[in-house]
Amino acid sequence: MSATGQSPQGLVPLEEFYAKRGTPVPGHELVDAGEVPEPYRWLLAHCESMTSRLERFFDDTIHIRVIQKREFEEILARQVILVLDHVEEPVEYGAIKINLTLFSAEARRVIRESRRPFGGILRDFEIEYESRPRSFFRIEADDLMKVTLNLDGNMELYGRCNALIDQATELPLAEVVEILPPLEVRAPVAG
Repeated sequence: MSATGQSPQGLVPLEEFYAKRGTPVPGHELVDAGEVPEPYRWLLAHCESMTSRLERFFDDTIHIRVIQKREFEEILARQVILVLDHVEEPVEYGAIKINLTLFSAEARRVIRESRRPFGGILRDFEIEYESRPRSFFRIEADDLMKVTLNLDGNMELYGRCNALIDQATELPLAEVVEILPPLEVRAPVAG
């Protein structure tokens, strides 16, 4: 699979972490939301919190494990795995770049702790935002994805590039790339 059809933003901020490691982003291609199969479409093609969607789908709360993080000029970038609290199962791999200047001191402290998913922090601090998916893609799982998501063998995964926009200022709170592991179709838990 080639990296054809990339959005103008590419897979930012994920590709920045790969560049820092000196490795290319795995082969990927953009797809229309309608081409994303279920249950990935339900989890990716929406304008709400990915954290909330994942918690409903798996009927569990989520925490993060940080692979890498760095802070520069009030921007916190982190490469993470989202993990279910009760069974310690990884349910998302990704990267996020957060504009800390748009948050209160207390919210910045919690964000910098890097224990909780960003969507949960937005919910807990009652920050009104819009989720604006920019693109959807298929990507070949590389060794890092296989290790972090507990995968065996070669496989394609689905993901999205998304921007979280502050409703009050229209400024971007964060840019995120979210990649899901293989999943079985199941009905999400109502809520």
